[in-house]
Amino acid sequence: MGVEEKSRASGDQPRDSLPTVNPDVEKSQPPKASLHPVFYVSIWITLSSSVILFNKWILSTLGFSYPVILTTFHLTFATIMTQLLARYTTLLDGRKTVKMTGRVYLRAIVPIGFFFSLSLICGNLTYLYLSVAFIQMLKATTPVAVLLSSWALGVSQPNLKVFLNVSVIVVGVVIASIGEIKFVWVGFVYQIFGIIFEALRLTMVQRLLSSAEFKMDPLVSLYYFAPVCAVMNFVVALFWEIPKVSMQDIYDVGLFTLFLNGLCAFALNVSVVFLIGKTSSLVLTLCGVLKDVMLVVASMIIWGTQVTGLQFFGYSIALGGMVYYKLGYEAIKGYAGEAGRQWADFGNRRPILRRIAIIVLTVMTLFVLLGGLAPTYASGMDPTEYLNEAKTKMGIV
Repeated sequence: MGVEEKSRASGDQPRDSLPTVNPDVEKSQPPKASLHPVFYVSIWITLSSSVILFNKWILSTLGFSYPVILTTFHLTFATIMTQLLARYTTLLDGRKTVKMTGRVYLRAIVPIGFFFSLSLICGNLTYLYLSVAFIQMLKATTPVAVLLSSWALGVSQPNLKVFLNVSVIVVGVVIASIGEIKFVWVGFVYQIFGIIFEALRLTMVQRLLSSAEFKMDPLVSLYYFAPVCAVMNFVVALFWEIPKVSMQDIYDVGLFTLFLNGLCAFALNVSVVFLIGKTSSLVLTLCGVLKDVMLVVASMIIWGTQVTGLQFFGYSIALGGMVYYKLGYEAIKGYAGEAGRQWADFGNRRPILRRIAIIVLTVMTLFVLLGGLAPTYASGMDPTEYLNEAKTKMGIV
């Protein structure tokens, strides 16, 4: 689930009761120490990247080619954990302000959950065919799909200027797709459908649950959506994958590995709750871009994915278009001016560090443009040999 959509506040309703603490004493207490926003952002980037790489590792590298079962496990794990948190902690107290009824659940939660399930299924099926790097490039079109679906469902009015702005993202992704070396149509179609279903889900949330009485943070949202999505995914898996899977397939992956995978996916939702309100929309947007770039680089390092210069060029256009669409020209101009002043001030205070940073960035840019991190000087090297050796050392058949 996207961070922008989740930026909602929740809490208990105020109670009409007499204070139990002297207000003067309460005011004199020193403020509680809080962690720096960088900590929350770092945790979110780490967990978000880890979930994607972990899923790819299980589905592709470990050969557990049952993405619907894996998704069902994630949702079942999330259902159990949210129920436990609701019972024994205060993290889910925000649900008390949500006026959820059986009618609302059937008319809003179930339809939205249906598209949520489809987006998760298609998203995980894609890992069987495409590299993580190319998947991240395709995901850059999500804002375009959300915009078009909001127009189609009447949530917002069509705007030619906005359409031309997001067209830049499409052009960049098309260029990146042309440069893809291992292009697989089946995986491409699965990813496109996953983006479409996700866009429909986000638009339906905006249309059906936009009033103040239905505002939910990501964890409360998971509390309501995880059970219905788990049931839907299980029905699909029952006819599609369960007849083919065996316990040996699960043992080959490892029960503890699956547990860590489910825990990592759930921890990501918890981290989003703590991230909300700690940073600005600019920081979240740029961190999302940074995470996507890091995933592309990680795919190149871990799986030896080859990314061409044409793909880098197209992806850069797509990311630039996405940032422009989310922030707007005036905001970018203001932030750029402030960044320039900060950079000049940093150069005055730390001239040596500034020179080192410039050199490192220049070398990294040239390194990527002149061949990337997937080495061409070792064309005969097959990364699967090293992955298989690592799996053997870990006791994975």
